[in-house]
Formats: sequence, C-alpha cells, structure tokens
Amino acid sequence: MTVDRVSVTPTADALLRKLQGIHGPLLFHQSGGCCDGSAPMCFPRGEFRVGQEDVFLGTIVDTPFYISGPQFEYWQHTHLTIDVVKGRGSGFSVEAPEGVRFLIRSRVFTDDEHYTLQKAGPPPRGPQHG
Repeated sequence: MTVDRVSVTPTADALLRKLQGIHGPLLFHQSGGCCDGSAPMCFPRGEFRVGQEDVFLGTIVDTPFYISGPQFEYWQHTHLTIDVVKGRGSGFSVEAPEGVRFLIRSRVFTDDEHYTLQKAGPPPRGPQHG
C-alpha cells in the first residue's frame, strides 16, 4: 500500500492543465504564515527557488508540491487536497488572473496510512525537480 500526501480535485486538475498550457511546467509551494502565505502558491517552475528545508510531498498533474519544513511539522499527519475556489488570492500565484485561487483541504491520515508513512520514512527535503 502506498499513501499519497497530496492530491488534487477534478476542478484543480483542470485548472492546472490550463495553466500549464499558458505558463509551461509549474511548481506548488506551501509556506505557511498568515494571509496569502497560508495558501498554496503556484509558480512557473523556474521562478521559485526550493530551499534545502522544503519538504517534497509529491506530484499532482505533473506539478511538484513542496511545503516549508516548519509548516510540514504542523501538517505531517494530514493529507492535503488542492482545490479551487472563486476569488482573488495572491498576485504572485499564476491562477490569480483567472479570478480563482487554490486552497488546501485537509484530513488527518488514518491509522493505517500513518503506519505506512512511518514505515516509508520521512519525505525528501530540498529540490527534487529542476
């Protein structure tokens, strides 16, 4: 059994595919913090530098998803689902001109999922994609 740490809704999947057609390969980063800093940010892949402490959670729609190390410590027990809602988020995230914003929905991992993740060891840190 494998356990994904991050997934995407069908609506977010469709938006990501549209944005990839406009911007090319993308990258998500979840930094934590207040205001728009707590929203997942989506960037053209070459325009955001992943730090050595950023945690790679997985890939959704050919888009790597990273979370800051400190934020991962808070959310390591939760599965993250990327969704889309109407409204304006940060001007730095590529979906902003579309009149929508990405957001995270989360749930706590089941005991079986948690056990599987513990056996697999911690997710990798630092850049995993160019």
